[in-house]
Amino acid sequence: MHSNLWIEEKFRDFYGMRYKVENVLFSGKSEFQTVDVVETKGHGKMLLNDGLVMVTERDEFVYHDMIAHVPLFVHPNPKKVLVIGGGDGGTAREVIRHESVEKCVMVEIDKMVVDACLEHIPLTSEKLSDPRIELRIEDGIKYVKETTEKFDVILVDSTDPIGPAQPLFNESFYQDIYNCLTDNGIVVSQGESPWYEQTMQKKLVSIKNKLFEKTFIYNFVNLTYPGSFWSFTFATKGLHPIEDFDAKRVAASGLEFKYYNEQIHSGAFALPTFQKKELEGLIQN
Repeated sequence: MHSNLWIEEKFRDFYGMRYKVENVLFSGKSEFQTVDVVETKGHGKMLLNDGLVMVTERDEFVYHDMIAHVPLFVHPNPKKVLVIGGGDGGTAREVIRHESVEKCVMVEIDKMVVDACLEHIPLTSEKLSDPRIELRIEDGIKYVKETTEKFDVILVDSTDPIGPAQPLFNESFYQDIYNCLTDNGIVVSQGESPWYEQTMQKKLVSIKNKLFEKTFIYNFVNLTYPGSFWSFTFATKGLHPIEDFDAKRVAASGLEFKYYNEQIHSGAFALPTFQKKELEGLIQN
């Protein structure tokens, strides 16, 4: 037991968040990053990559609901889904709750993250053994460049643009994503913070705006990302996330969610003025 241990996530050189740690469950260093799983007092088990909080048991449902269900309820019949990253398993877990999904390919570069979550965070990883999930431990950038498979929805569940995730924020990667999508395909990517990462958010949206027919951004709030206010980018070959969204499908699915619902779906695309101004001309309304 670590009765007096606190961990602090330092963001840039001016902001930090501290968590009381009750127990260190796993600590390792892969060829890509340091990987830690700790038991915290207020947020349950927590995964950190390179000292940055990736997931906590207390609020993981927010991120996983919003990355998965927003595009899956817009696409009329999603059968094949690709998850790039998402080593904790939470995104794939939500994807396969949709009955139409026949196959979810999950490509995670770091086996240590997957193994640590399988052992210590079953809340997010418990569905990774499901036969509909094809787990591949390899480089997602290489995978989308080389695969001949086509996907209805692609979810880029990445860390921030540092270390192994850096190329996931490049134009060539999104060109490959475009090529991997079916004719009415959707890609959703972790879209950074409107408060602290405006430049990166703008870069991501600009790349998608250049390649895709329609580009949007939507927001969510969770406890453990710096600033709590965070975004996903949403790009499609034609579908509109509100006009092509049938709210009745959510109720008809019989699925229950902790964060997502049909009002949140549409409301998430209503942006604060400062963010709208920053992305003017790059996103549709």
